[in-house]
Amino acid sequence: MSLQFTSAQTDEDLRQTLDLQAANLKTNVSAETKQTQGFVTVCHSREELNLLHTATPQIIAKDGDQVVGYALAMLPSLGEFIPDLKPMFELFGRIPWGDQTLLDSNFYVMGQICVAADYRGQGVFDGLYQAHRELYSPTFDLLVTEISVSNTRSQRAHERVGFRTVYRHKDHVDDWNVVVWEY
Repeated sequence: MSLQFTSAQTDEDLRQTLDLQAANLKTNVSAETKQTQGFVTVCHSREELNLLHTATPQIIAKDGDQVVGYALAMLPSLGEFIPDLKPMFELFGRIPWGDQTLLDSNFYVMGQICVAADYRGQGVFDGLYQAHRELYSPTFDLLVTEISVSNTRSQRAHERVGFRTVYRHKDHVDDWNVVVWEY
């Protein structure tokens, strides 16, 4: 295995990212897989992924020509363009952070992170986040995301790399932990 952590460069990289996302959607995996391996909740359209990619580099893990993991970055200004994520950004305006709110902080959002089943437990998750830190820490102070409370594997993995839970809430989709990683 010769993994490369890089930004998506081609339409094929983006297509494979969406394929990996579809294979791991909460609605497409078994209850056992959700419990033991985790899942992703939001299904991005090609247009949404292109919008994210145009605004910020999208970090992927590749084994040869195959995308085996991704970690999608999203600027807060793009939240209004992805309907499923609007409530999250509204919530960030109510979560205290120091003497302001998260929304007033210098942050970006982990739009979603996913590792192909055959590559889990091999450092891909950590490598994706290390690539994010290298690329984005000179510009941002915080990386913020939400994790389904029922996605215990993802919660543990995020805590392992340094995220901490700062808020918990329930919306029309799920129960969520809002987690923050300070650079």
